[in-house]
Amino acid sequence: MAHSFTFMGTAAGCGVPSFFCDCPACTEARENPAVRRGDCGVMIRGEKTLVIDTPPDARHQLMREGIRSVDEILFTHAHYDHIGGLGEYEYLVQLVHKRPMPTYGSEAALQGILAEFHYMDYCLDTHVLAPFDTHEFDGVRYTALPVTHAPGTFGYLIETPNTRLFYASDTGKLPPETAERVCGCDVLAMDATFWKRNWSPDAHHSVQECIEEGLALDAKTVYLTHLCMHYDEPITVVELEEYLKQYEGRVRLAFDGLTFEI
Repeated sequence: MAHSFTFMGTAAGCGVPSFFCDCPACTEARENPAVRRGDCGVMIRGEKTLVIDTPPDARHQLMREGIRSVDEILFTHAHYDHIGGLGEYEYLVQLVHKRPMPTYGSEAALQGILAEFHYMDYCLDTHVLAPFDTHEFDGVRYTALPVTHAPGTFGYLIETPNTRLFYASDTGKLPPETAERVCGCDVLAMDATFWKRNWSPDAHHSVQECIEEGLALDAKTVYLTHLCMHYDEPITVVELEEYLKQYEGRVRLAFDGLTFEI
């Protein structure tokens, strides 16, 4: 069975452009819609559709990709930029599925989600994942791996018969056991929030740190995601793609809507 992986959104919480910012990166994105970024989430499609996270602009992302239904949701953690669009799924459950949505995440993530969306508890069929638990769906195996961020945050090792992909939208340097599990992945898509100076090294990577760790883990291809573009020093996509040429295609920028087979 063929599966595709889509970056639904690739920005840190404030998006690119941010409504309040006139830096060169945000100016570039206002002028060129192709480099605009919504909040992070991904989609895996085979015969069925699974999303990881429900960012605030979920409805627009789903419409952009022509999605009519989602079958399951996995959550990385319960920060607003990863759960704020969950309300968009309420009427899918009410009017189409007419059954609760199977929803997976750590105990901390699910507790945070149910606190924020207490009026949607009837919509969600929640399942707690412990660290290193595996969930299989539609011919794909998802393993919840602890990362360095808020308590209970997971990255997911996504495995098909053809591909090992690790997705960690929010993380600093990976814990040793997680790093061991993902070593040699075909694809590593990981937090690259900051350009140069990292304001939050216990919770995020800089672009340079993401590249360093991804290459050290022997990933065949590294995708930079959760990009802010204007912290600490603004950088445009044109400038960043020029910087990445030194890696001869092994390190790439994620873009909203970018899709590839896994």
